[in-house]
Amino acid sequence: MSNIREAFKNGKAFIPFITCGDPDLETTGKVVRAAVQNGADLIELGIPFSDPTAEGPVIQGANIRALAGGVTTNKIFDFVRELRRDIKIPLVFMTYANVVFSYGMEKFISTCSEIGIDGIILPDLPFEEKDEFQPICDKYDVDLISLIAPTSEHRIAMIAKEAKGFIYVVSSLGVTGVRSEITTDIGAIINLIRENTDIPCAVGFGISNPQQAQKMAALSDGAIVGSAIIKIIEKNAENAAEAVGKYVGEMKAAIMSV
Repeated sequence: MSNIREAFKNGKAFIPFITCGDPDLETTGKVVRAAVQNGADLIELGIPFSDPTAEGPVIQGANIRALAGGVTTNKIFDFVRELRRDIKIPLVFMTYANVVFSYGMEKFISTCSEIGIDGIILPDLPFEEKDEFQPICDKYDVDLISLIAPTSEHRIAMIAKEAKGFIYVVSSLGVTGVRSEITTDIGAIINLIRENTDIPCAVGFGISNPQQAQKMAALSDGAIVGSAIIKIIEKNAENAAEAVGKYVGEMKAAIMSV
Protein backbone atom coordinates (compact mmCIF):
# COMPACT_ATOMS: atom_id res chain seq x y z
CA MET A 1 0.00 0.00 0.00
CA SER A 2 1.15 3.54 -0.75
CA ASN A 3 2.91 5.35 2.11
CA ILE A 4 1.03 8.45 1.02
CA ARG A 5 -2.16 7.02 2.57
CA GLU A 6 -0.46 7.46 5.96
CA ALA A 7 -0.81 11.23 5.57
CA PHE A 8 -4.59 10.94 5.53
CA LYS A 9 -5.13 8.33 8.22
CA ASN A 10 -5.63 10.75 11.13
CA GLY A 11 -8.29 12.96 9.58
CA LYS A 12 -7.71 15.89 7.27
CA ALA A 13 -4.18 16.30 5.89
CA PHE A 14 -2.26 19.56 5.74
CA ILE A 15 0.27 19.58 2.90
CA PRO A 16 2.81 22.41 2.63
CA PHE A 17 4.76 23.03 -0.58
CA ILE A 18 8.37 24.15 -0.10
CA THR A 19 10.85 24.98 -2.89
CA CYS A 20 14.17 23.23 -2.23
CA GLY A 21 17.09 25.63 -1.98
CA ASP A 22 15.15 28.85 -1.39
CA PRO A 23 17.12 30.67 -0.03
CA ASP A 24 19.44 27.66 0.58
CA LEU A 25 19.10 23.96 1.39
CA GLU A 26 20.03 24.41 5.04
CA THR A 27 17.06 26.75 5.48
CA THR A 28 14.82 24.35 3.54
CA GLY A 29 15.75 21.61 6.01
CA LYS A 30 14.87 23.80 9.00
CA VAL A 31 11.57 24.83 7.40
CA VAL A 32 10.61 21.22 6.60
CA ARG A 33 11.34 20.13 10.18
CA ALA A 34 9.37 23.07 11.63
CA ALA A 35 6.42 22.20 9.37
CA VAL A 36 6.51 18.55 10.49
CA GLN A 37 6.75 19.51 14.17
CA ASN A 38 3.67 21.71 13.75
CA GLY A 39 1.43 19.13 12.13
CA ALA A 40 2.27 18.83 8.41
CA ASP A 41 1.12 15.39 7.22
CA LEU A 42 2.91 15.24 3.86
CA ILE A 43 5.36 17.65 2.28
CA GLU A 44 5.68 18.59 -1.37
CA LEU A 45 9.29 19.44 -2.17
CA GLY A 46 9.70 21.57 -5.26
CA ILE A 47 12.68 20.88 -7.52
CA PRO A 48 13.37 24.27 -9.12
CA PHE A 49 13.03 24.63 -12.88
CA SER A 50 13.96 27.58 -15.08
CA ASP A 51 10.56 27.70 -16.83
CA PRO A 52 7.87 26.66 -14.31
CA THR A 53 4.76 27.16 -16.47
CA ALA A 54 2.17 26.34 -13.77
CA GLU A 55 3.60 28.74 -11.22
CA GLY A 56 2.65 32.29 -10.40
CA PRO A 57 5.21 35.00 -9.60
CA VAL A 58 5.73 33.94 -5.96
CA ILE A 59 6.87 30.37 -6.69
CA GLN A 60 8.66 31.49 -9.87
CA GLY A 61 10.65 33.83 -7.64
CA ALA A 62 11.54 30.95 -5.32
CA ASN A 63 12.72 28.90 -8.31
CA ILE A 64 14.90 31.77 -9.53
CA ARG A 65 16.43 32.32 -6.07
CA ALA A 66 17.13 28.60 -5.59
CA LEU A 67 18.73 28.19 -9.02
CA ALA A 68 20.79 31.37 -8.51
CA GLY A 69 22.01 29.84 -5.24
CA GLY A 70 23.37 26.86 -7.15
CA VAL A 71 20.85 24.17 -6.24
CA THR A 72 20.83 21.09 -8.50
CA THR A 73 18.79 17.90 -8.68
CA ASN A 74 21.72 15.90 -7.27
CA LYS A 75 22.10 18.29 -4.34
CA ILE A 76 18.36 17.93 -3.65
CA PHE A 77 18.65 14.13 -3.72
CA ASP A 78 21.46 14.34 -1.14
CA PHE A 79 19.38 16.78 0.90
CA VAL A 80 16.44 14.31 0.99
CA ARG A 81 18.77 11.49 2.07
CA GLU A 82 19.78 13.65 5.01
CA LEU A 83 16.14 14.66 5.75
CA ARG A 84 15.10 11.01 5.85
CA ARG A 85 17.31 10.39 8.88
CA ASP A 86 14.61 11.94 11.06
CA ILE A 87 11.63 12.88 8.87
CA LYS A 88 9.19 9.97 8.65
CA ILE A 89 6.10 11.51 7.01
CA PRO A 90 5.48 11.00 3.28
CA LEU A 91 7.47 13.25 0.92
CA VAL A 92 6.69 13.94 -2.73
CA PHE A 93 8.58 15.88 -5.37
CA MET A 94 6.85 18.50 -7.46
CA THR A 95 8.73 19.40 -10.60
CA TYR A 96 8.44 19.49 -14.38
CA ALA A 97 8.70 16.69 -16.91
CA ASN A 98 11.76 18.33 -18.47
CA VAL A 99 13.69 18.05 -15.18
CA VAL A 100 13.01 14.30 -15.13
CA PHE A 101 13.76 13.81 -18.84
CA SER A 102 17.04 15.72 -18.71
CA TYR A 103 18.20 13.75 -15.64
CA GLY A 104 17.16 10.45 -17.22
CA MET A 105 13.70 9.16 -16.39
CA GLU A 106 14.67 5.77 -14.94
CA LYS A 107 17.66 7.20 -13.07
CA PHE A 108 15.50 9.98 -11.58
CA ILE A 109 12.64 7.71 -10.47
CA SER A 110 14.87 4.91 -9.17
CA THR A 111 16.77 7.51 -7.11
CA CYS A 112 13.46 8.84 -5.74
CA SER A 113 12.67 5.32 -4.58
CA GLU A 114 16.11 4.83 -3.05
CA ILE A 115 16.08 8.08 -1.03
CA GLY A 116 12.52 7.70 0.30
CA ILE A 117 10.43 9.90 -2.00
CA ASP A 118 6.90 8.48 -2.07
CA GLY A 119 5.51 10.21 -5.15
CA ILE A 120 6.06 12.78 -7.88
CA ILE A 121 3.80 15.51 -9.22
CA LEU A 122 4.45 16.78 -12.76
CA PRO A 123 1.97 19.61 -13.43
CA ASP A 124 2.95 19.88 -17.10
CA LEU A 125 2.42 16.17 -17.84
CA PRO A 126 -0.91 15.70 -19.65
CA PHE A 127 -2.97 12.71 -18.54
CA GLU A 128 -2.77 11.33 -22.08
CA GLU A 129 1.04 11.19 -21.88
CA LYS A 130 1.42 9.68 -18.42
CA ASP A 131 1.94 6.18 -19.85
CA GLU A 132 5.48 7.25 -20.64
CA PHE A 133 6.15 7.63 -16.89
CA GLN A 134 3.69 5.25 -15.24
CA PRO A 135 5.46 1.90 -15.86
CA ILE A 136 8.76 3.21 -14.46
CA CYS A 137 7.01 4.74 -11.45
CA ASP A 138 5.24 1.42 -10.85
CA LYS A 139 8.53 -0.48 -11.18
CA TYR A 140 10.14 1.59 -8.41
CA ASP A 141 6.99 1.99 -6.29
CA VAL A 142 6.86 5.78 -6.64
CA ASP A 143 3.32 7.15 -7.00
CA LEU A 144 2.74 9.33 -10.07
CA ILE A 145 0.23 11.76 -8.60
CA SER A 146 -2.60 12.95 -10.83
CA LEU A 147 -3.94 16.48 -10.97
CA ILE A 148 -7.60 17.19 -11.63
CA ALA A 149 -8.51 20.75 -12.63
CA PRO A 150 -11.83 22.51 -13.23
CA THR A 151 -11.16 22.01 -16.95
CA SER A 152 -10.79 18.23 -16.59
CA GLU A 153 -14.62 17.82 -16.84
CA HIS A 154 -15.39 14.64 -18.79
CA ARG A 155 -11.94 13.22 -17.94
CA ILE A 156 -12.35 13.44 -14.15
CA ALA A 157 -13.75 9.91 -13.79
CA MET A 158 -11.05 8.45 -16.02
CA ILE A 159 -8.21 10.24 -14.20
CA ALA A 160 -9.64 9.26 -10.80
CA LYS A 161 -9.92 5.57 -11.71
CA GLU A 162 -6.21 5.40 -12.58
CA ALA A 163 -4.91 7.67 -9.80
CA LYS A 164 -2.17 6.66 -7.35
CA GLY A 165 -1.22 8.03 -3.93
CA PHE A 166 -3.54 11.00 -3.69
CA ILE A 167 -5.32 13.25 -6.16
CA TYR A 168 -4.26 16.89 -6.35
CA VAL A 169 -7.44 18.88 -7.01
CA VAL A 170 -6.57 22.21 -8.62
CA SER A 171 -9.02 24.74 -7.17
CA SER A 172 -8.83 27.41 -9.84
CA LEU A 173 -7.78 28.04 -13.40
CA GLY A 174 -4.47 29.73 -14.11
CA VAL A 175 -1.20 29.58 -12.22
CA THR A 176 -0.46 29.02 -8.54
CA GLY A 177 -0.85 31.94 -6.18
CA VAL A 178 -2.84 33.38 -3.30
CA ARG A 179 -6.49 34.11 -4.13
CA SER A 180 -9.02 36.16 -2.18
CA GLU A 181 -11.68 33.54 -2.83
CA ILE A 182 -12.10 30.23 -4.59
CA THR A 183 -15.17 30.17 -6.81
CA THR A 184 -14.87 26.75 -8.45
CA ASP A 185 -17.50 24.16 -7.49
CA ILE A 186 -14.96 21.94 -5.74
CA GLY A 187 -17.70 19.86 -4.14
CA ALA A 188 -18.99 18.67 -7.52
CA ILE A 189 -15.48 17.71 -8.68
CA ILE A 190 -14.80 15.78 -5.48
CA ASN A 191 -18.15 13.96 -5.62
CA LEU A 192 -17.26 12.74 -9.09
CA ILE A 193 -13.80 11.65 -7.92
CA ARG A 194 -15.32 9.74 -5.00
CA GLU A 195 -17.71 7.90 -7.29
CA ASN A 196 -14.67 6.48 -9.08
CA THR A 197 -11.96 5.91 -6.45
CA ASP A 198 -11.33 5.77 -2.72
CA ILE A 199 -7.91 7.43 -3.08
CA PRO A 200 -7.71 10.60 -0.93
CA CYS A 201 -7.94 13.98 -2.63
CA ALA A 202 -6.50 17.27 -1.42
CA VAL A 203 -7.20 20.75 -2.77
CA GLY A 204 -4.46 23.20 -3.74
CA PHE A 205 -3.89 26.46 -5.69
CA GLY A 206 -4.99 29.67 -4.00
CA ILE A 207 -5.39 28.57 -0.36
CA SER A 208 -3.68 31.02 1.97
CA ASN A 209 -5.68 31.50 5.19
CA PRO A 210 -7.24 29.21 7.80
CA GLN A 211 -10.81 29.96 6.62
CA GLN A 212 -10.03 28.87 3.03
CA ALA A 213 -8.18 25.78 4.26
CA GLN A 214 -11.10 24.86 6.51
CA LYS A 215 -13.60 25.27 3.67
CA MET A 216 -11.55 23.14 1.25
CA ALA A 217 -10.80 20.47 3.86
CA ALA A 218 -14.52 20.22 4.62
CA LEU A 219 -15.08 19.23 0.99
CA SER A 220 -12.00 17.03 0.53
CA ASP A 221 -9.38 15.06 2.48
CA GLY A 222 -6.92 17.89 2.92
CA ALA A 223 -5.48 21.25 1.88
CA ILE A 224 -2.27 22.08 0.00
CA VAL A 225 -0.57 25.44 0.49
CA GLY A 226 2.40 26.73 -1.52
CA SER A 227 2.55 30.43 -2.35
CA ALA A 228 1.57 31.62 1.14
CA ILE A 229 4.42 29.57 2.65
CA ILE A 230 6.91 30.72 0.00
CA LYS A 231 5.99 34.34 0.85
CA ILE A 232 6.83 33.70 4.51
CA ILE A 233 10.18 32.20 3.48
CA GLU A 234 10.90 35.11 1.12
CA LYS A 235 10.16 37.62 3.89
CA ASN A 236 12.15 35.86 6.63
CA ALA A 237 14.93 34.22 4.55
CA GLU A 238 17.30 32.16 6.75
CA ASN A 239 15.08 32.78 9.80
CA ALA A 240 11.89 31.46 8.17
CA ALA A 241 11.52 28.17 10.08
CA GLU A 242 9.81 29.59 13.15
CA ALA A 243 7.32 31.68 11.15
CA VAL A 244 6.51 28.77 8.82
CA GLY A 245 6.03 26.46 11.82
CA LYS A 246 3.58 28.89 13.41
CA TYR A 247 1.64 29.25 10.15
CA VAL A 248 1.48 25.47 9.61
CA GLY A 249 0.19 25.03 13.18
CA GLU A 250 -2.62 27.53 12.56
CA MET A 251 -3.58 25.95 9.25
CA LYS A 252 -3.52 22.41 10.66
CA ALA A 253 -5.71 23.49 13.60
CA ALA A 254 -8.21 25.05 11.18
CA ILE A 255 -8.61 21.94 9.06
CA MET A 256 -8.75 19.60 12.05
CA SER A 257 -11.76 21.58 13.34
CA VAL A 258 -13.80 20.47 10.30
